[in-house]
Amino acid sequence: MAKTLFEKIWATHLVAETPSGAALIAIDRVFLHERTGAAALKRMAEMGRKVLDPARVFAVMDHIVDTRPGRGDGTLMQGGEGFITETRAATKAAGITLFDVNDKDQGIVHVISPEQGIVLPGVTLVAPDSHTCTQGAFGALAWGIGSSEAEHAMATGTLRLDTPRTMRVTYEGALPDGVTAKDMVLALIAAHGAGGGAGQVVEFAGEAVSALDMEARMTLCNMATEFSAMTGLIAPDAKTFEYLAGRPYAPTDFNEHYWSDLKSDEGAEFDKEVTIDASKLAPMVSWGTSPEHTIPVTGNVPQGPEKVHKYIGLDAGAPLAGTPVDVAFIGSCTNSRISDLRRAARILNGRRIASNIQKAMVVPGSLSVKRQAEAEGLDKVFTDAGFEWRMSGCSLCFYAGGEGFPEGSRTISSTNRNFEGRQGPGIRTHIASPETVAASAIAGAIADHRDYAPLKNKEEEPA
Repeated sequence: MAKTLFEKIWATHLVAETPSGAALIAIDRVFLHERTGAAALKRMAEMGRKVLDPARVFAVMDHIVDTRPGRGDGTLMQGGEGFITETRAATKAAGITLFDVNDKDQGIVHVISPEQGIVLPGVTLVAPDSHTCTQGAFGALAWGIGSSEAEHAMATGTLRLDTPRTMRVTYEGALPDGVTAKDMVLALIAAHGAGGGAGQVVEFAGEAVSALDMEARMTLCNMATEFSAMTGLIAPDAKTFEYLAGRPYAPTDFNEHYWSDLKSDEGAEFDKEVTIDASKLAPMVSWGTSPEHTIPVTGNVPQGPEKVHKYIGLDAGAPLAGTPVDVAFIGSCTNSRISDLRRAARILNGRRIASNIQKAMVVPGSLSVKRQAEAEGLDKVFTDAGFEWRMSGCSLCFYAGGEGFPEGSRTISSTNRNFEGRQGPGIRTHIASPETVAASAIAGAIADHRDYAPLKNKEEEPA
């Protein structure tokens, strides 16, 4: 019987089924972060439960750490230092691998797990973070869980789940120049709604998906949770194997025969099929307070709920391009990898941000990305253009009570969420690709990055 990629992974991890249809699934990897990790480990210790296999559990300091240069355990978030020190103590007591604040491999969990080869094709991986679906780009079944579920997974190596439904999203044709994986997923959510994938495992397929590199595939899967999906995933291929080769936690001897079979069989049936013509996509920018409030950068703001228009400060019918912005932000688990920084830097090289931009910053997704970018001189491109160059972390993608942007600011951001207060009290966030963020910072307003070709020399840009 023809099986989907999801069904193959599910079958190899199925421990037991209940009469009601729930399943007990084996969990291969658990990743914790300092916002909830210490609490989960402390509760387990108090109940006399140990981590079943510490070698399969990892933790990182990424959610609450400051991104300011020279950072330590102290944070601008009140009480943040306690999260950090308690996580350090709890992971040491449990024998868990920790990527600490200034560890050379520290970074955002969904960036460093692939960098380290912790996620692999065919594994099940969970973390108390909704964007764990990012790692489905490797043909893994990876999803976000709650803190109590993390305790169960660490103590038993399993989780109880209802069998999810399946959806395949096929992007036919080739992407036009200047259109990215971020635009692909925003177009999907805009067309089918933020609840369009509710409760489903979404497999991304098609010519345009196969053409993406691994970092772009991670961006595509990252926002499956904004589609309300349980997770997103992509069948592994030669690009996947090449990316993982030589990674610290990846096997030295790949089982390519098994990995190569991790794809949906011809004739496999999905509960829902969606097809998108990739050749007709354009750079996308959100206009409201949900990722489904997204249109092409060249479009006009549509009519939406009155509350949304009031918060975002845009009237229906107004052109989105040309809307002044106060802040430009490049970072997050969606778009902070080296390829993201390279594309933004190509636009910024030889140019300066507009005088009305109050704050512009780049937060690399990991310290490895930061070092690589500095070796390529990208940091100087950003700082010469007027951006701050930061340490890696999640802060400023989501507001945790520490550092923030000026209240009421309008930001153009490479992050994944734009709901009210996501980046701070009263902040109005427009999500877009790193290229669009770079072009908008130069223009001082939402701009089409296709109008900003890389300069050959500084004299090319008109005053």
